[in-house]
Amino acid sequence: MEKLRIGGTWVGLIELELENWTVAMLREEVAKRSNAPGPHTVNLISAGKVLKDGDGTEKLSQLGIKNNAKILASRVSVDEGKSLKHELVAEEERSRRLARVKAAATALSKRHIDGSLPIEDFNIELENQGGQKVQLGSETDQRAVMMGLMLHENAKNLIKRQMYKDALEVLTMGEEAFSLCDPKVLEFIDNVPILQIDIVWCYFLLRDIGWLSVAGIRLEKAREGLERCHGKDFSRVRLLQAGCHPELALHMRLELLEGVVAYHNGQFDKSRKALDSAQAKFSQLQVPDEALSHVMSMGFKECDARRALRLNNQDIGSAVDFLFEEKAKRAQKREEDIQHRMEIMEQKQYGVTPLKKAVNLEKLKELVAIGFEKNLAAEALRRNENDFQKALDDLTNPETNSTIQLDIESRKRKRKQRTAEARIQELVSMGFDRSIVVAAVQAGETMEQIMSRLLSEPEPLPTVDANSNGNPASEPNDVNPDSASNNDSVEGSSTAAGEEERDLEVEDELARDIENADALSAYDIEVTKEGEAITEYLTLLASTDSKKAISS
Repeated sequence: MEKLRIGGTWVGLIELELENWTVAMLREEVAKRSNAPGPHTVNLISAGKVLKDGDGTEKLSQLGIKNNAKILASRVSVDEGKSLKHELVAEEERSRRLARVKAAATALSKRHIDGSLPIEDFNIELENQGGQKVQLGSETDQRAVMMGLMLHENAKNLIKRQMYKDALEVLTMGEEAFSLCDPKVLEFIDNVPILQIDIVWCYFLLRDIGWLSVAGIRLEKAREGLERCHGKDFSRVRLLQAGCHPELALHMRLELLEGVVAYHNGQFDKSRKALDSAQAKFSQLQVPDEALSHVMSMGFKECDARRALRLNNQDIGSAVDFLFEEKAKRAQKREEDIQHRMEIMEQKQYGVTPLKKAVNLEKLKELVAIGFEKNLAAEALRRNENDFQKALDDLTNPETNSTIQLDIESRKRKRKQRTAEARIQELVSMGFDRSIVVAAVQAGETMEQIMSRLLSEPEPLPTVDANSNGNPASEPNDVNPDSASNNDSVEGSSTAAGEEERDLEVEDELARDIENADALSAYDIEVTKEGEAITEYLTLLASTDSKKAISS
């Protein structure tokens, strides 16, 4: 037995086993000995840290508490105790939520990069600023970039909702994801330096000057990264965006933050220079009412018109062209999304390979172009892990070709049998006589015809069938063989991906974040807060100048 020395609201020794006792047990014992209303009214402090219950399984020894350690117990009011309890619950819920976001981003990026059969009816692909699909490095690189982009987009939405602490956590996760990628692959991805700016922006919004030294380093990385991605004179971004000026607001935020960091480091001249430049850009971003009205008169919404004018240096003609181009891009994207959904539905029909990958539709098209029947070619690819040459060898081998065809026919029969079984179960559960239902299903009628036939039949006398307990396996063999319990391996494997535990709520949230973003989302900044901050720090600089003048 070990001993803990308790001080504060109750003074004495408590004998216990550090390997077996938890914080909750110790809190309850102190509350009992001090006649406290309940454990929630007692705070325990060790080595300057408040001991928290956690998940209730962590032992005192695991927290570093040793024999004869001093524990300070303090009493809080009932209301304060409840408030503390609520804060702890809220913090735990927040931590769980952030863990779910990271897990969902990891799962989505893995499924949409490694060739697995998509569970969703959408596909996530990497695009450049021009909207062109890109392949970046290895599969690991692509997964890391996709995960980083998803987390970054989610964090930006958290910033819009003023959840700055959560946004900072998610941005840090995004930075960690990007770090898993080959640095050479990241050199021309501007999301990486933009993420650095967003991290420092969260520091500022949280008014946490503790991050001051780190903020300066992050901003240096951001400026270097943007210069590399955009070119020193923004020539690269101009080329990609057809003359558009999307970078102005982003650089204004960068210069504002550089000015803030310089101010708190006592570099007032550097701070003034950065803030003056940021203020000039802020003035450029103010949309004239006349220009806004003109663009809106052409049928565009205010938010879209304002965005177009900001991104096009207030040029009305360029803004209107930009809006029409964006509309055309959205229409094209809708068509592509429909095509993607159709392709995914097609892939699901073919099942998955032994390694749980979807059938490669590009290779399938090549085999069909040669002259092979589509289902036959798909099955050959599925069996051979999408190896085109091996699939071709199987298709041109008469014996193997015949075996594949027999397997396809067998699966078709089993699929038809399962459909019939499900239909029988559904109709019997509605109260129809089983024998009549089976006969109707065997006749191969449509659901409408079967319902019409069943409703026109006279209601049979109630009977008890000793061989039937509602299980379709009691039906005649030609309707329900043992396929229900012995599904073929292809059908089973095609649903294997769907059996993995998924966090639908968070995955859908991440997917919506990506769906609502476009190539210019990172530059589309509402600059009101930035304008207020520029004014605040220029005022502080003016005050500093006044104090210097008085003292001199």
